[in-house]
Amino acid sequence: MHGDRQRRRLLKALLCLPALGLPWSLRAAPCGAWPEWTDFIKRHVQADGRVVDLDTKAQQSTSESQSYGLFFALVANDRALFERILHWTDANLAAGTLGKRLPGWRWGLGEDGNWKTLDDNSAADSDLWIAYALIEAGRLWSNRAYAALGRAMLALVVEKEVAQVDGLGRMLLPGAVGFVEKDRWRLNASYLPLQLLRCFAAVDPKGPWGAMTDDTLKLIRESSPVGFVPDWSGWKDGAYVVDEKNGNVGSYDAIRVYLWAGMLSAAEDLREPLLDAVGGPMKLLRSQGQFNEKIDTALGVGYGTAPVGYAGALMPYLKALGETELAATQAQIVARASVGPRALPYYERVLILFGKGWLDGRFGFTAAGRLQTGWEKSCLNANR
Repeated sequence: MHGDRQRRRLLKALLCLPALGLPWSLRAAPCGAWPEWTDFIKRHVQADGRVVDLDTKAQQSTSESQSYGLFFALVANDRALFERILHWTDANLAAGTLGKRLPGWRWGLGEDGNWKTLDDNSAADSDLWIAYALIEAGRLWSNRAYAALGRAMLALVVEKEVAQVDGLGRMLLPGAVGFVEKDRWRLNASYLPLQLLRCFAAVDPKGPWGAMTDDTLKLIRESSPVGFVPDWSGWKDGAYVVDEKNGNVGSYDAIRVYLWAGMLSAAEDLREPLLDAVGGPMKLLRSQGQFNEKIDTALGVGYGTAPVGYAGALMPYLKALGETELAATQAQIVARASVGPRALPYYERVLILFGKGWLDGRFGFTAAGRLQTGWEKSCLNANR
């Protein structure tokens, strides 16, 4: 009964009255309380700052989980937790030399029964989010040490993870090792949020970041012939080719491309062309009323039931496209999961934290990529 009332209140908040021209807002909760983040901390963040994925055999922590933990701690204005997450990341993923070396991407319980680094290769998306969280924490909290460490991380990314790609220019590789072959590169569009690239272009104007925004749009356009982004892309002879390992599949990586696009500032020059390039999910939801876990990105055909986290990721995207009713349906999916007994896995919770947190006005991004937080402005206007 209580769950039904909660969902009805949420739906009422989601839907506007078009005849009155009322703006659409998804702020269902005050900015002072963030239950999704509180629940995430209880389940996934240890007292020492380790962000753990409990649904993996190795009970692993990754540079991704640590990077998202840093970002959300900043959004929540929790300086103590930010520092603990940063300290754990430095000590365990970078041997105490973060800023001089990139963090290894995977740490957990080894087959020998020891807790240790399981893969010391880097993950470029996580490195960008760590650098971004540090740079913006330095600005928002007036902490020069954080800002300096973020810039050092950024310089390492350029040195270790940026390569000259024929037909694209200087492009971010997914990691320091293993993504370049003699005649092709492997790329991942979800590793390239335009918000972060804009921020880095301002911090490091001589770096590759400004040009990389246009090249990211080119990569997404060429790899999404029917509006769906593949998880992985191949690039050969100056053009997109199907990734040899993953093929034409868009799923758990690609869902972030729609999420990042939806959260772009309305003043971002590439927002409209990017949303136009990734119109597939909107069309699929219009035609069948639900999304799928995996998409054949060449045919635009979906299969498998989409996890709840996808709904969280799709809400900003649908809002940006003006699809109020479709966004409301995704919000209902998230609301049902939030009152149910099943604990959502780590990654789904992260997608919801991003999507719903942005819509609730807890954070936003300027056209220059700066982070705006609800604690700066009481609560950001969800229609910014």
